[in-house]
Amino acid sequence: MSNAWWHAPAREINQDSREQALARQQQLTKPAGSLGQLEVVAVQLAGLQGWVKPALDKVWISIFAGDHGVVAEGVSAYPQEVTGQMLHNFIMGGAAISVLAKQLSAQLDVVDLGTVSSLNLPGVRHLNLGAGTANFAKGEAMTQAQLEGALEGGRESVLRAKSAGAELFIGGEMGIGNTTAASAVACSLLNCPASLLVGPGTGLDAQGVNHKAQVIERALQLHAAESGNALGSLRAMGGFEVAALVGAYLACAQEGVAVLVDGFICTVAALVAVRLNPSCREWLFFGHCGAEPGHRHVLETLQAEPLLELGLRLGEGSGAALAVPLLRLACELHNGMATFAEAAVADRPA
Repeated sequence: MSNAWWHAPAREINQDSREQALARQQQLTKPAGSLGQLEVVAVQLAGLQGWVKPALDKVWISIFAGDHGVVAEGVSAYPQEVTGQMLHNFIMGGAAISVLAKQLSAQLDVVDLGTVSSLNLPGVRHLNLGAGTANFAKGEAMTQAQLEGALEGGRESVLRAKSAGAELFIGGEMGIGNTTAASAVACSLLNCPASLLVGPGTGLDAQGVNHKAQVIERALQLHAAESGNALGSLRAMGGFEVAALVGAYLACAQEGVAVLVDGFICTVAALVAVRLNPSCREWLFFGHCGAEPGHRHVLETLQAEPLLELGLRLGEGSGAALAVPLLRLACELHNGMATFAEAAVADRPA
């Protein structure tokens, strides 16, 4: 599938806008570099948007949901029906991401790729790829058709976001068992033991975490032929919602929409996307470093600098949403501060 859509190159960064934005930062009434990462993201956004003064007024949040057959192995503290119940909670406004989206005036897009519950919820787009994935501890999680459908589902959300004028895309996820799937995919790509990445997910105790790691180790042996293969590992051990995130991140880079990546599961999806198409990396910002032990490891692999570190492990896109005000303020500082010449303030000697 060398000609598949996800291999198309990312949109090129506007280097002129980036250089002009960098020059502006050096002229603002502050010591050079004193706003640290806020300066870096403002300049990067200028290059991505093609404007010396970038803006993040329109934010789009897509929540991708799917169930996981590996839950049959006892890897989650919550029952599987919670996935479907949370979809209802999202659209009724009761979930954390629903509250955050409202506060940010962001568009919330809820996508059910395939859950074990038979759902027909107004306000949710049901793609019906299957009643969740298969148990990857005993076979492949997805068929090729399901994988491609999930990737396309993510891309479709981005095209909707683009048509709505979105300047920033956040992908969130919901799926009981998905930290197990994400950990397995990451271990396969990074060639590392499950014990290095596996955490409590929704609240497992130490014994539960150990069992979860053992299940993943068995799966890694079963799917050893896919080790290091981004698409193969995703098909064999991933989830519908993880694949949708991968598709969304790649489509954002191709369509010219900046991405703010959420927690561990979303960061694993970003890793898969970068392995599939390295050109997408420059379009990815990272909202936070969460409490799952594998999150920091994957961030370091991607050479990512997260904006926040608050001990979060909720998912749903919540950590990325919390970082949006920071990005907006970075733009406001970049756009609104006076230069030394405008403020009649003496700059340091050249």
